[in-house]
Amino acid sequence: MGCNPGGRLVVVITLWSVLLLAGVARAAGNFYEDVDITWGDGRGKIVGDGTLLTLSLDRSSGSGFQSKNQYLYGRFDMQMKLVPGNSAGTIATFYLSSQGSQHDEIDFEFLGNASGEPYTVHTNVYSQGKGGREQQFRMWFDPTMDFHTYSVLWNPTHILFYVDGTPIREFKNREAIGVAFPRAQAMRVYASMWDAEEWATQGGRVRTDWSRAPFTASYRGFAASGCTSQDAAACGRSSSPWMYQELDGAAQDRLRQVQRDYMIYNYCTDTYRFPQGLPPECSASAK
Repeated sequence: MGCNPGGRLVVVITLWSVLLLAGVARAAGNFYEDVDITWGDGRGKIVGDGTLLTLSLDRSSGSGFQSKNQYLYGRFDMQMKLVPGNSAGTIATFYLSSQGSQHDEIDFEFLGNASGEPYTVHTNVYSQGKGGREQQFRMWFDPTMDFHTYSVLWNPTHILFYVDGTPIREFKNREAIGVAFPRAQAMRVYASMWDAEEWATQGGRVRTDWSRAPFTASYRGFAASGCTSQDAAACGRSSSPWMYQELDGAAQDRLRQVQRDYMIYNYCTDTYRFPQGLPPECSASAK
């Protein structure tokens, strides 16, 4: 499926090497300090010195955690190793979300599959309670064999999704043409392991084999650099590097290559779903 995007040199801004200004928090990857396990009745576990966290799912329950801090804009990285073997019907997640019926949300979801079949990486963006902006990908590696880094960059201009430093999706701020964009609600970072056998794998045709439970995904390397001020205007004036990070020409080429070779669903091309016309951000002039 085309050339491996991991084979080219990509220059990535090193956000962690920059001294962060007031109102900016950085999480250095110790789960004891950075997150709270919020559900799962012991199925979520921080291991050893706090650099590893596992989330498990069985027939009774899944599990999940959330960041202690809330953020308005920032850069968020998580290393994940997904469930090996037959993971059909399971979903592991890493996402940002605010609360309430008009919530904002930025999603990475990893949809399991039968043994030997690839994972689906599902991305979505919600603003003011409205989602439906799904793009799905296969990866150019086996995400169950080792840890890989999944990242979200969120600023007033756009939202970027990265895998191992490679951009796979850009959602631009198109408020000028009436498209809502997350820019007023602080969000926490969340992760979870849960059962979605009704729809997750091949539309629900392949169900979970509970004899293989518990299903366990591993997390490490959580790093968050974002504005934690309660003043949205102050966050909007942040001078941190993620506030102004854009894709240069080489990164734009890389993004197009990944979407050409590895994207398997794009709401912006789904005319069956949108018979009255595609959403406005999908028009060529809006891209």
